[in-house]
Amino acid sequence: MAHILKNENLELHIDTPFENYNFSRFDWTGKIIKVKFKDIQLSSVEITDCQNKNYFGKGFYNEFGIDTALGFDEAEVGGWFHKIGVGLLKKDDNQYLFNKNYEIKPAEFKVVAKSNKIIISCNSDTVCGYSYLLKKEIELHDSSFTIKYYLENTGKKDIVTNEYCHNFTAINKDLIGSDYILKFPFQLKPKLFGETVNLEQKVDIGINDIKFNGSPKEPFFFSFLNGSEKVDAEWELINLKSKIGISEVGSFKTDKVNLWGWKHVISPELFFNIFIKPGESIEWSRNYNLFTVD
Repeated sequence: MAHILKNENLELHIDTPFENYNFSRFDWTGKIIKVKFKDIQLSSVEITDCQNKNYFGKGFYNEFGIDTALGFDEAEVGGWFHKIGVGLLKKDDNQYLFNKNYEIKPAEFKVVAKSNKIIISCNSDTVCGYSYLLKKEIELHDSSFTIKYYLENTGKKDIVTNEYCHNFTAINKDLIGSDYILKFPFQLKPKLFGETVNLEQKVDIGINDIKFNGSPKEPFFFSFLNGSEKVDAEWELINLKSKIGISEVGSFKTDKVNLWGWKHVISPELFFNIFIKPGESIEWSRNYNLFTVD
């Protein structure tokens, strides 16, 4: 059973590490699977017609090291490397792919649940000179929730990676379309984007917002919406029909803002860069605010 944090405005459903999702991509600590605000759902899923839903993302899942997992390059084929928040993954060739089904040795997890928060820690083994302690705290407020991260380098090598929350969002289960507006606190310059996948041209890029002229039948994707600038880690999504909105504000500046979505989901992603020397630690947070639109 999911752990539920609830007040008169807001309800969070959180799976603990060994509940449901058991794939090798997303962090197992504090898997937020559902968010409801004033009884309206604001969370969605990665894929709607999958055979095994425990292999795919949903809600507010996050991931460490989407491009390169910790210790992958040092590990020999047949050996093990780290996926932070999951455990050890078995290396079967020389190319790391985030969506590949790797054999997993789960890390050691501990859960402390309170009335308005849940704290989940993940303690790793030492492999290839790398080890870490991750703590994630999810706290419920009146009309918002905060995810706080603490990552300590308990190994002998520098930890260099990144983390982002995939934010599988949809408001009131409405399909993505003209009722949605996604806003950013920086100017959007399409010529400076990295990758652009907008096959049906259903995604309209404005000066600092993104709108939709229909429901896309194919996935869309944009990387580096911020171009080469370091920007405030923020976005805001509103639904004009439901008159409900959600925003995320990170405690950091970001140099990478991506956007992925499909007909049923929109996922703005704010990346946090991580560099930790042995014996040191780092903390960061993401605050989500839920609100009504006049």
